[in-house]
Amino acid sequence: MVEPMRAALLSLLILSGGMAVAQENTAPVVPDAAPAQSAAPVTEGSAVPPLVPDAAPDAPVAPVTEETGAIATPDTGAATPAVTPATGAETTTNPAADPAPPAATGEAVQPAAGPAEAAPAPAPAPTLAAALPVHSVELESLFWDAHVIVQAVMIGLAIAAFVALVILIHKLFEFGFAFASMRKTARLLASASSLHAVAEAVAGRKGPSVDMIRAADEELRLAEAEPALIPGTRDRTDTAMSRIEAGAAARLRSGTGILASIGSLSPFVGLFGTVFGIMNSFLAIAQSNTTNLAVVAPGIAEALLATAIGLAAAIPAVLIYNVLSRKLAKYRLQLNDVAAAAARLQSRSLDRLSARV
Repeated sequence: MVEPMRAALLSLLILSGGMAVAQENTAPVVPDAAPAQSAAPVTEGSAVPPLVPDAAPDAPVAPVTEETGAIATPDTGAATPAVTPATGAETTTNPAADPAPPAATGEAVQPAAGPAEAAPAPAPAPTLAAALPVHSVELESLFWDAHVIVQAVMIGLAIAAFVALVILIHKLFEFGFAFASMRKTARLLASASSLHAVAEAVAGRKGPSVDMIRAADEELRLAEAEPALIPGTRDRTDTAMSRIEAGAAARLRSGTGILASIGSLSPFVGLFGTVFGIMNSFLAIAQSNTTNLAVVAPGIAEALLATAIGLAAAIPAVLIYNVLSRKLAKYRLQLNDVAAAAARLQSRSLDRLSARV
């Protein structure tokens, strides 16, 4: 009786020990909680939202703003993707903090990196206009920037223009005095009754008209002293008067030859400066290997300035020459009138003398 009770007790102990060992080796089953999974962002093409654990350990809870309900993520330098809770409610995210939604490819989305620093703008390359010398548009600067030969041409033409101006001023005074003296002599001849009276009236004066009167009076005196000379008195008087007129015209014409030379040569001298300036422009093109207008303009400006100075010297010289030529022709005409008046007085005196003889 005792032996069967011991056997039953022993088998009960063995059965209880096996059940305890089986309970220790078996993992506990949690029916209400889902297994922990990593949070993934919701993609546009995904149909099933990712599962989110009830409580994420070690993750700070983002506060929700009152106005929009957006989750304010802390400033960590990287954008944090928005997480949709498992309750089915939509969560509004901050568009300034959330990155653009990734494409639905099924791949894991990496968090966006922080904003990259803006690279410095590259330095602008030097242009041809910056490398070329800057030329001023003032005439003085054009002269000093010109070539030595072009400068010499400009100086020569400027001197020629100054000489033409000096000749004009001198000739105006000279013609003025000559015309004034001749008008006085013409008035004396017009009011005189004899050639001897006119000769005595102009005894202390000088000038071509006075010389003509003296020459006519001298021939008349010789004829009066020697009646045999009366027939040739007029011819000798005309010869003397013509030589006086030629001498007076030559003196008044002096300087006009220089004006003629300036007027005819200045354009060609300016053209020489123009050719040399254009040649410098072509040399500048060859040296710089470019046909930019900034390379050609300085030489062309020098050439045009030389041409302008040449014309500025030639045009006034030609005008002054024409003015003086007209004044000289007018003077010779009035001087011939004086000579004719003196010849008339002489002819009257000779006729009287011939009648007495």
